[in-house]
Amino acid sequence: MTIPFRYIFRSFVARRLTAAMTVLGIALVVFVFAAVLMMANGIRQTLRATGSDENVLVLRKAANSETLSVLDRDVAALATGMPQVARSENGMPLSSREAVVIINMEKLAGGMSNVTVRGVDPPAFELRPHLRLIDGRLFRWGAREIIVGRSIARRFANAGLGSRIKFAGSIWSVVGVFDSGGSGFDSEIWGDSNQIMDAFKRTSYSTLTLKLRDPEAFPAFVAAWESDNRLLHYEAKIEKKFFEEQSEMMATFIRILGLFITIIFSIGATIGAMITMYGAVANRTTEIGTLRALGFQRRSILAAFLGEALLLALSGAVVGVALASLLQLVTISTLNFTSFSELAFSFSLSTPIAASSFAFALFMGLIGGFLPAFRAARLDIVGALRAV
Repeated sequence: MTIPFRYIFRSFVARRLTAAMTVLGIALVVFVFAAVLMMANGIRQTLRATGSDENVLVLRKAANSETLSVLDRDVAALATGMPQVARSENGMPLSSREAVVIINMEKLAGGMSNVTVRGVDPPAFELRPHLRLIDGRLFRWGAREIIVGRSIARRFANAGLGSRIKFAGSIWSVVGVFDSGGSGFDSEIWGDSNQIMDAFKRTSYSTLTLKLRDPEAFPAFVAAWESDNRLLHYEAKIEKKFFEEQSEMMATFIRILGLFITIIFSIGATIGAMITMYGAVANRTTEIGTLRALGFQRRSILAAFLGEALLLALSGAVVGVALASLLQLVTISTLNFTSFSELAFSFSLSTPIAASSFAFALFMGLIGGFLPAFRAARLDIVGALRAV
């Protein structure tokens, strides 16, 4: 004979207070677990959105960030002259020689943080069509004018439209605010590459971004690149792949640190579930004896109490994931370990994260409920009935 699910649910309801406390404890652990994974996923999604499968990024070998790369002018000329590079209507290569530097700015919330300044060429906006001005105008080429990402305008002092920012010994006028659809560019300042290089006394670019005539021509582009001895110290990557690699170090660190904290919390939640189930067994000793006397087998008793523990865990998972989903409405910022600059991102919930959260909760319920359920199944019929 198997105990119906109705019995398990009735037992769950009969101990509303202790069940609610256990559910709350599991829910908080699941919330932290999901939040950590959502944070790592949010960083990954933000940097993935920064790159494009259609663009190629050229930088110096072994440079794990744009700020550490140095690209000579003659290398940029060689790259843009390759036959696989797309051309505009006037025959000019669709490429942007970019100078990427870091400056220090004061945050509205207090304290200082590093901000990426990107000097670009005119085709940069055609290479990134998802970027659009939401306020003001584009900077004038050849002038000390800049546009700032939406996140910079919101989070930093004197970074709004009409403000003036001092860096590299010059005063720069903020003439526009842009939005890049939640990508990493929202955390950057853009200006004329020639002006940026002149202000920072630089003679070399950081990177080169270009577009190929056909994305399928990338292998041919790389083959031609590697056959030129003048380009041995440089490499070409799909832009999206480069920014994906940028996210891995930071996302991995957050996952490891967060999961370590979550495991500590989960021990407490598991112990709480175990105490709740031991209490349920102690309070229902006579009831268990009656069930056994009616012919219910030990495995049915075991399944009933284990099912109750899993129901507690499942309820906690539902609450925890529901609370974690609200974090998607929040945008936060942190220091990108690779570029050492400010990066704004949103928490991102995905189906695998939700599934992992539910699996983690059920695992806590299984561990916390097994020993009490085993004890209930091993109770002697006569002894249990005498406990009345």
